[in-house]
Amino acid sequence: MIYFSGFSLRGESELFADWLVESDYAVAGFSYGAIRALEYALGHPGRLDRLLLFSPAFFQTRSERFRRLQLDAYRRDRKSYLRRFLANVAAPAECDLHPYLHPGNVEELEQLLNYRWREKDLQALEKRGIVVEVFLGEKDRIIDAQGAAEFFTPLATATYCFRHGGHLLRPLLAG
Repeated sequence: MIYFSGFSLRGESELFADWLVESDYAVAGFSYGAIRALEYALGHPGRLDRLLLFSPAFFQTRSERFRRLQLDAYRRDRKSYLRRFLANVAAPAECDLHPYLHPGNVEELEQLLNYRWREKDLQALEKRGIVVEVFLGEKDRIIDAQGAAEFFTPLATATYCFRHGGHLLRPLLAG
């Protein structure tokens, strides 16, 4: 399986081990990595059976002002931005993401904030017989999970919504 990491992360695929499919014909991605996984699947001429999108970076319902503020905050103080970002990615679970931290850059952040998911791309994968599964956390502090669910549900083979899960799909763990 090919896996694409989220923005400023590397090696976090183990956090999704329960849902990953060990197959030479599967592609997966988390958040920003979901964009890269989709683009890979669209351009891959060979056999693919499954595309797994974990909390896909879905910002097309957000305002231009929101996107601009995110970029400005990153440019102004990258270290503080990433600290807040990792806390929001982990919420509501208490998961230390620092072991997975990997330097990102403003170009990647700009790409994920401005990416436009298109119906025709998902329909093209469906025509090729590729199973598309989307995983969303209803308590996500990063993306518009409701907007993402409304967009992906009619287009994906399956959309899973984790009622108490955040961007990592995990709820706050008791005790």
